[in-house]
Amino acid sequence: MTGVTRVGVESDFRSAMRNVASAVSVVTTLVDGRPRGLTVSAFDSLSMSPPLMTVALQDTSSLLAGISVGLPLGVNVLRSDQEQIASRFAHHHEDRFAGIEWLLDHGAPRLLNVHAWFRLTVRESLRVGDHVVLICDVHDALPGRGRPLTYHNGKFGSHWPH
Repeated sequence: MTGVTRVGVESDFRSAMRNVASAVSVVTTLVDGRPRGLTVSAFDSLSMSPPLMTVALQDTSSLLAGISVGLPLGVNVLRSDQEQIASRFAHHHEDRFAGIEWLLDHGAPRLLNVHAWFRLTVRESLRVGDHVVLICDVHDALPGRGRPLTYHNGKFGSHWPH
């Protein structure tokens, strides 16, 4: 039956999703002229023509207050040796950018030396469950180097062959 939630399905879903390794990225933007960023693992390609990506932010994220249609975003896919950056942007920190090498690239903060970087603009946002899904146009995509940082079973690592 559609719309009916089986008892325990949410905890089963959470447990099953912990077994899915995902790449870790830091989503960045400017809010009131200041760089802001947040670690996320819920991002993906949506369309190749036109190039579109999705980024999902928890509906309680403080970053959402500064998000609007047309806003430039950066998706900085981290390398396997950048766990400290992932942790820094995942927790409340006075200035998450302090000590991090970055530059402003067409209105989106870009972290340097990452595995890959995408410059996006927000096309639309949709509230879905306990997240807001941003559908974004892709304007630039830069491959980096190294292996990607992944998140699997509650831990950072690199689950790619050497």
